[in-house]
Amino acid sequence: MLVILSAGIAPGLALLSYFYLKDQYEFEPIKSVFKAFLFGAFLTFPIMFIQHVLMTENVLQGNIFNAFINISLLEEFFKWFILYFVVYQFGEFNEPYDGIVYGASVSLGFATVENILYLFADGVWTAFGRALLPVSSHALFGVLMGYYLGKAKFSIDNLKKKQALIYSFAIPLILHGSYDYILLSKTKWIYYMIPFMLFLWWLALKKVKHAHILSKNHHELITENNNSTIDTIG
Repeated sequence: MLVILSAGIAPGLALLSYFYLKDQYEFEPIKSVFKAFLFGAFLTFPIMFIQHVLMTENVLQGNIFNAFINISLLEEFFKWFILYFVVYQFGEFNEPYDGIVYGASVSLGFATVENILYLFADGVWTAFGRALLPVSSHALFGVLMGYYLGKAKFSIDNLKKKQALIYSFAIPLILHGSYDYILLSKTKWIYYMIPFMLFLWWLALKKVKHAHILSKNHHELITENNNSTIDTIG
């Protein structure tokens, strides 16, 4: 049991540490990151219950419905809901890159509990493959969701804010659905999955880089405003 728990937790913890340590300005409080992780972990059970009911009752079956509705829509909606209505309000969420940290935290909370449950069901020998695919893909969907939420929170343009909020849900939804559709419908899925995962990593790391630029601009603007205030008082 200890081996399964260790194998189930390790990839999520490693990926979360990676994105956490890439914060260039101010590390988020561990307590807040862990709280976001727990929110994601608690989501696992209601989501899996709903998915079980849909499968048992043969609701919206078929590869496309399973991939984009029963799996992607359910999982990404609940993660987005928690991020937007709970984590978005954190006072510690004070720069664009923080969205990536919290997005990865919520997603990896969900992915870690799901991973442990699957390892108990399928055996610890599946741990390596699950770390490379389901766990890392959830992390990357969370990074993309968090990137756009961070962009939305600190955008001063209302149109761009609304656009970023839409993207924060729509892009992870489409990518997650595509990921599951490949797994469900392709007999030689590995030939499609390798380029898909490479693209997903490329896209997520590109957004990480851009989030650093947004955070830099955000801090420069704060410094400018503070200096202007001091000059005015002086």
